[in-house]
Amino acid sequence: MKAIVQEKYGSPDVLHFSDVETPEVSEHQVLVRVRATSVQPLDWHYMRGEPMIMRPSLGWRRPKHVTPGADVAGVVEAVGPGVTRFRVGDEVFGECKGGCAEFAAASEGSLALKPASLSFEQAASIPVAGLTALQGLRKAEIQPGQQVLINGAAGGVGTFAVQIAKSMGAHVTGVTSTANLEMVGSIGADHVIDYRQEDFTESGDSYDVVFDGVGNRSLSDLRRVIRPRGALVVCGAPPGRWIAPLRPSVRAVMASPFVGQRLIVFLARVDQADLDVMGELIESGKVTPVIDRTYQLAEAAEAMRYVEAGHARGKVVIKV
Repeated sequence: MKAIVQEKYGSPDVLHFSDVETPEVSEHQVLVRVRATSVQPLDWHYMRGEPMIMRPSLGWRRPKHVTPGADVAGVVEAVGPGVTRFRVGDEVFGECKGGCAEFAAASEGSLALKPASLSFEQAASIPVAGLTALQGLRKAEIQPGQQVLINGAAGGVGTFAVQIAKSMGAHVTGVTSTANLEMVGSIGADHVIDYRQEDFTESGDSYDVVFDGVGNRSLSDLRRVIRPRGALVVCGAPPGRWIAPLRPSVRAVMASPFVGQRLIVFLARVDQADLDVMGELIESGKVTPVIDRTYQLAEAAEAMRYVEAGHARGKVVIKV
């Protein structure tokens, strides 16, 4: 099969289009004929092997997993003997290893049936970003009418977070750049702040929940705009080769026992039920995936380069 392969860490130049063996599935795995995958910051971190603290799990000198891509949408090609939920021909979406390929293996529990109304490209944009937004906002225990601020509202996670928070009944403020103000408003934000013109941490406004998908503001700055019993959800990370990306999470964990606000640090997990929830939100019209650009599989390096530059609006998808 054709796949994107990297044998060493580095820039998008290490990615190349190649022939590799089609994966074999184990007892509880599904082989998916990939129709689309998506690119996200997690992918280029893996591509570069940074931050370095990740290397023991990724592979110290070279990647253990040579084909990138965690999101997948496609058609079931084969199932392991222990698989009970899916059969050959089902259209599915979810998470896998090696989505930038013609075929990818995924565990049964990391996939869900694709709603018929969704395109494969839309479905592939959902898993990592959509579950991160859904699970983070759920941990904040948002109540109807509460004030919620999304920092990084135009990004892959942020565009889902704006819409999911609205579906929970919140009054949503999105923080983004000048170029994205109209888009963030169009997906449901009640108020949009241009961070180039206004510092939301100095505005004097306060929020019940702040969802930080960027990691570009200090903990003290963010806490200043959160109400005394409010919540901060930390899921963004600043760039850095060593420990800089971990600083927001570490500082929030260390401060949490000593403050009245809830400081929530989490990693999204693959959850079949939550994939179903995302599908239902989209079918109901409450959430619409925002897709910035679409690339062909052979153009994966260009897709990765675009996402790494940090200017993507919503999701970047690769068609297979």
